[in-house]
Amino acid sequence: MTEPIHLTSREPVVTGPEMLASLVPPPQFDGATFESYRSDDAYPSQAESKELLQRFAGRGAPAKRGGFFSRAKKEPEMKPGVYLDGGFGVGKTHLLASIYHAMPARRKYFGSFIEYTALVGALGYKNTVDLLRGADLLCIDEFELDDPGDTMVMTRLLGELVASGTKLAATSNTPPNALGEGRFAAQDFLREIHAMSDSFATIRIDGVDFRQRALDGKAVSMSDAEYENAIASAAGTASDDVFGDVVRHLAKVHPSRYIRLIDGVSLVGLRDVHVLTDQSEALRFVAFVDRVYDAQVPIVASGVSLDQVFAEEMLGGGYRKKYLRAISRLNALTHSAQLQSAP
Repeated sequence: MTEPIHLTSREPVVTGPEMLASLVPPPQFDGATFESYRSDDAYPSQAESKELLQRFAGRGAPAKRGGFFSRAKKEPEMKPGVYLDGGFGVGKTHLLASIYHAMPARRKYFGSFIEYTALVGALGYKNTVDLLRGADLLCIDEFELDDPGDTMVMTRLLGELVASGTKLAATSNTPPNALGEGRFAAQDFLREIHAMSDSFATIRIDGVDFRQRALDGKAVSMSDAEYENAIASAAGTASDDVFGDVVRHLAKVHPSRYIRLIDGVSLVGLRDVHVLTDQSEALRFVAFVDRVYDAQVPIVASGVSLDQVFAEEMLGGGYRKKYLRAISRLNALTHSAQLQSAP
């Protein structure tokens, strides 16, 4: 048995060049392709979206040629960006990674929204533009504008890159003309938001959260004895921390470095989970869950069930979709841990 480590003892440092080099799809999407995307027949928009995105990536079927006097149907002109709008768990990130893998590009990058803003923070705006200018493709997962500073930085950055010929592909749970609503004074930034959204063709993807199709909708919560046994019997290196300590520690680490907190960890253990009532703490925990999910590291927890970790009033606010996505992922990760520990 390997002794568990404590996430709260880790203070990772990531350099700008390391951040740039890490802008690739998460390991779980290394092999994502349009062919492996399983569309749900009950939601035709999924198959339709896949066809549109194949054309965007240069993989669409050639236009059918008619006779000498016939007029071939002219395909609509593609905008420099595509924006995948839909609920969580409908396969948007899989399709985004499929674009990345399919597009024959010399320079292309794939990262979460928070990774791009962190890159600007680490390198400065001008250096980031200089580094990304000339890229053929920029993929942005989980596009969210949660504050005015991010709005100004990202609209300027994307505007400069589009002008230099870069194609954009993004996912979000919010249409581009509604970004920021309910979270800050979006009306003060409508010009910037609309200017950015003009670069995107919005593609709506409907469907049911695939993570919930085989789950009961609840996260797995363990007794203290079950938790101790799960940590002791973990294959590889487990982390073992009191939930409240981890939440406080996240405030000391930039979200772009959360992925480094779980380097080499095969199981994340959270003791004595309690309901989060502070918005800042809750959003940091969401960002942490996103990185754990990207790395596909199972979670075991005791205390309050993780699907109940966000206070009820938060689920009715402007960040509702973020919290629901995190709950969906927490449910999947705790069930994954249970499957691993099953005899």
